[in-house]
Amino acid sequence: MNVFNGQFPRELEDESIYIMREVAAQFEKPVLLFSGGKDSITLVRLAEKAFYPGKIPFPLLHVDTGHNFPETIAFRDALVEELGLELHVRYVQDSIDKKIAVEESGKYASRNALQTVTLLAAIEEFKFDACIGGARRDEEKARAKERVFSVRDDFGQWDAKKQRPELFDMLNGRINVGENVRVFPISNWTEIDVWNYIREEKLEIPSIYYAHEREVFQRDGMIWPNSTFINKDESEKIETRTVRFRTVGDMTCTAAVESDADRIERVIEEILSATISERGARIDDKRSEAAMEKRKQYGYF
Repeated sequence: MNVFNGQFPRELEDESIYIMREVAAQFEKPVLLFSGGKDSITLVRLAEKAFYPGKIPFPLLHVDTGHNFPETIAFRDALVEELGLELHVRYVQDSIDKKIAVEESGKYASRNALQTVTLLAAIEEFKFDACIGGARRDEEKARAKERVFSVRDDFGQWDAKKQRPELFDMLNGRINVGENVRVFPISNWTEIDVWNYIREEKLEIPSIYYAHEREVFQRDGMIWPNSTFINKDESEKIETRTVRFRTVGDMTCTAAVESDADRIERVIEEILSATISERGARIDDKRSEAAMEKRKQYGYF
C-alpha cells in the first residue's frame, strides 16, 4: 500500500477510541501518561475524539526526569495550554532529594529507570487506578507481551504470566484494592501507523523529530546528543551534525540518527527503508537483553 494515499486504517482509530471510552466507564481515576513524544500526542488526539464535544475527562501526568529535551518540554506546555488540559508534573529530582531514588553515576548514568519510583509515588498520591500509555507491541518484545488492560499489583509490579485473556475485545477492568491497570490504546498500531495518523490528522510534534543541526558526539556506534547531563570523557569529541530523533525520551538514553528528513513525508520514507528498529535508538534498552522486561516488572511504564 502506498503510505501517502490517505488510507490510514481507521479501524485502528475506532479500536483506540473504544478503549478510551472503556477506561472512562470502568475506572474511577484514570490518567494519561504524557511525555511529549509522538505516541502520547497521538493518545491526546484520540482522547479528544473519544469524548468530543466534551472535554477529556482525565488529567495528564508527566514524570519529568529533569534531563528532557527542552523542545519537548516547550511543546508539552504549549499543547496543554492550547487544549485547556489538566497536567500534573512530578519530578525525579524530588524522589532523589527524598532519598527514595538513587542517582546513577558513571559514564552511562541515566535517570530513565528512576522514573518508575516517581510514577509509583504519583499513582499513590493521586490514587490513580488506570494509567493510559502509548506503548505499542511492535516496539519491543517485552511490550509485545502486554495486554491492552495490563494489571499491576499493589507494588506496581507486572507479571507477564498473570495477564488476563482479552477475547472478542472484552476488556476486564476489575481490580483488587491497591492494584492498578496500565492501558495501551495504540497497542496494535505500528510505528508507521502512528506517523501516518500524525500526517493525516496534521498533528504538531516537537521539532526534534525532524532533521536539524545539533551538537552531538559518537559513542558505542551511536550518535548521542551533547548535554551537560551526560558524562563524557576527553576522547568523545563534540561536533555539529544534521540529525533527528526517531523516538524521544530522556536525553541520556535517546540516540539521534543522521537524517535530512525535514518534513513528515520524508520521515515516513526514511523509516520504511531503515535497517534498525525504532527502539534501536534507545540507549537504555541496550543495557541487557531483557532490559525493558526487567524495568516493567518493577513498575516501569
